Amino acid sequence: MPRDLTPGTLTRRGRLRVYLGSAPGVGKTYRMLDEARRRQERGADVVVGYVECHGRRHTENMLQGLDVVPRLTRTYRGTEFTEMDLDALLARRPSVALVDELAHTNIPGGRNARRWQDVEELLAAGIDVVTTVNIQHLESLNDVVQKITGIPQRETVPDEVVRRADQIELVDMAPQSLRRRMAHGNVYQAEKVDAALSNYFRVGNLTALRELALLWVAGRVDEGLRDYRATHNIDRVWETRERVVVALTGGPEGETLVRRAARIADRSAGGELLAVHISRSDGLAGASPGNLAEQRQLVESLGGSYHVVVGDDIPASLLAFARGRDATQLVLGTSRRGQVARFLTGPGIGETTVDASEDIDVHMVTHEFTGRGRLPSLGRRHSARRTAAGCTAGLVLPALLTALLSRAQGTLNLTTVALIFQLGVVAVALLGGAGSALLASVVASLLLNYYFIPPVHTFTITEPNNVIALVVFAVVALTVSTVVDRASRLTGRAARATAEAETLSTLAGSVLRGADALPTLLEKSRTAFGMDSVALLDRTSGAVLARCDSGGDPAVDREVTEVPVGTDALLVLAGRRLPADEHRVLTAFAAHVAAALERDRLATAAAEVEPIKAADRMRTALLAAVSHDLRTPLAAALASVGSLRSPDVEFSPEDQAELLATADESLLKLTRLVDNLLDMSRLQAGALTLDLTPTRLEEVLPRAVDSLADPDAPVQPLDLDTAPAVLADPLLLERVLANVVTNALRHNVHGAPVLVAASSLPQPPAGGTPISRFVEIRVIDRGPGIPPEFRDQVFLPFQRLGDTDNTTGVGLGLALSRGLTEAMGGTLDVEDTPGGGTTMLITLPAAEDPTEPGAVAT
Repeated sequence: MPRDLTPGTLTRRGRLRVYLGSAPGVGKTYRMLDEARRRQERGADVVVGYVECHGRRHTENMLQGLDVVPRLTRTYRGTEFTEMDLDALLARRPSVALVDELAHTNIPGGRNARRWQDVEELLAAGIDVVTTVNIQHLESLNDVVQKITGIPQRETVPDEVVRRADQIELVDMAPQSLRRRMAHGNVYQAEKVDAALSNYFRVGNLTALRELALLWVAGRVDEGLRDYRATHNIDRVWETRERVVVALTGGPEGETLVRRAARIADRSAGGELLAVHISRSDGLAGASPGNLAEQRQLVESLGGSYHVVVGDDIPASLLAFARGRDATQLVLGTSRRGQVARFLTGPGIGETTVDASEDIDVHMVTHEFTGRGRLPSLGRRHSARRTAAGCTAGLVLPALLTALLSRAQGTLNLTTVALIFQLGVVAVALLGGAGSALLASVVASLLLNYYFIPPVHTFTITEPNNVIALVVFAVVALTVSTVVDRASRLTGRAARATAEAETLSTLAGSVLRGADALPTLLEKSRTAFGMDSVALLDRTSGAVLARCDSGGDPAVDREVTEVPVGTDALLVLAGRRLPADEHRVLTAFAAHVAAALERDRLATAAAEVEPIKAADRMRTALLAAVSHDLRTPLAAALASVGSLRSPDVEFSPEDQAELLATADESLLKLTRLVDNLLDMSRLQAGALTLDLTPTRLEEVLPRAVDSLADPDAPVQPLDLDTAPAVLADPLLLERVLANVVTNALRHNVHGAPVLVAASSLPQPPAGGTPISRFVEIRVIDRGPGIPPEFRDQVFLPFQRLGDTDNTTGVGLGLALSRGLTEAMGGTLDVEDTPGGGTTMLITLPAAEDPTEPGAVAT
């Protein structure tokens, strides 16, 4: 029943529900009517203010049983149009009003220019509105949609109108499903289907529009969630798209860290995952080549990239890599060291990285191996901190042992006490090296003499055996500490060699997997050595052959390292000063670069030889064609002319006409064949002369049809006069169209016309911003089609599908057409015709102003 909304009655604002479509035809109106039926069944007063069915039977059936407000008729420029009767709808005052096509522009004469303004009036009057709109009609996406589809959307609705809706429901459909719906006639009328599928409703366009719709709705969901969190005082951080770096040590926790980092990166569109392993001179505790290989495979399977960097200072190298890649988040695992190890070695890598991270967020991820690691190998290159700790231990540990052993004096003999002091000296050697061990042995000797060798509490030794024991103790302590320190240093060198081998192995694997080895090698060289830039220079001219840099400030002074690459090039690295022990690895990198450079040169030489090989194959094929296909029409023409000239036979006028027609047809085939052979030869030799001028398709196609063997063949143009002119050679374009149309007629269903349609779309360059347009010409037949595995073969010279028919030509038509098209700066490809058949797609540059809209059915 109508609600009481008389003047003066306090009414709430109506609620707006929007069905947002990713593209026309996905079923927005149907879903809106389905919602109206549900509300009507619940007792709501639902009225149709305006619904456009577009002749779709299923949508029209959904209107049955709903109350429809009659439309208002307005006359504009001599033509009558129907619009929604806003005043009648306000007077009717339903609970719910259905208003289709929110972005529609009203016919002049009403009080509102746009339909969304009519909807605002309905909402202000307290009427709930259910409406529909497509993603391409949102104002903020207008320029984006035009770049994708090439079509400016003149009817738009402000984003804020849709964003204020109480409910937004995305109506989505896979591009392939929508195209099938169109091919079955469920969206447009049959005569418009082919043009629509070939233009606006291309798979690429639909996929891009679908992504826009999903992202826009996701943004709206984010807004709603932020409002909810603000209302409920939820202060947890909301994560957005990020570039996430995960540090891998080769430990068993790596898989957990990678998956955690991948989840962080996946939370936002465009999130990037980078995994990095720092190979340092003393190795990383728990590093396992097998684990690293498995973790690398996991990273790459999740869409990330894997990197190896050589650096002694792990936190600094890690942060340098992250800043070089503009990372916003860094994922680290909590330490696997136990409490004792932390006490001995101080703050770990994670704590140091957090302190120096500045603007990079650091995630310390707990895992099941936290605190369960073994004591770290203390046989490393000792830092100043470690040396100071060793010296302190050399003074404190003997004193602690003396205090403990003094309580057991009388229970333990001198030999046992000396061995315990010996063990303490070895522990100090492991912590601080030989120097600290020497200090500990001296202190331990003095304490052993003073407290445990009679007479105690004096440095006097009365027994000669005790003197010998003390000297032996000091010598053994010093010797063992020296051996331990040397062993630890050798262990560090071995770890360094392992790290270098691992880096080179990773480098070799990256090169083998990559399609372009040289840029990969330079990038790996830069990241592995922590450099700002790496360049490959020609040693003679100084020209830059290749370059890779991190985008740092070029004004900053940098250390430069140069390494020869073969005899002709030089590898130049700018950044930090390389220590001497890293030059060996750099030399190996230079050898890889030299090999890659040589491979590129060989590939270039091979590419230069390929046209010569192709020309040889072409000459061989031409000779084969001359021996067979030229002889057949020539023999027929000679036979006809010879018969007419023979004095031995009297021919009737009808026979003479038939012989003349045979000679004429044979000579015409011969002329076409010779022209095709000559043009193909010019293409192969690069001697084809072009006259590129603005060319109208509606002028070229009739001439191409007239040149066919049957000028009355059923060829139907579709709105060619509305397509922009193309930049092409008119005569060559006529040849291309004639060959392609001939091929379509040969394979088309008997009696069905061959359709020729054209459309204009943007041509995106590598940067992604459209700078020009191109025109697509589609020649559509309803024949048996071409299987995907044979589509490349049909464009080869002297090939016919299946190579089973030698009576219809030499097989040059499509090969020549593709060559001529590419010579004019275009392409020729093959597609399936929706519903069956083949579509030949000719793409040529547009000659007109790219801002002028093309004729694209939407």
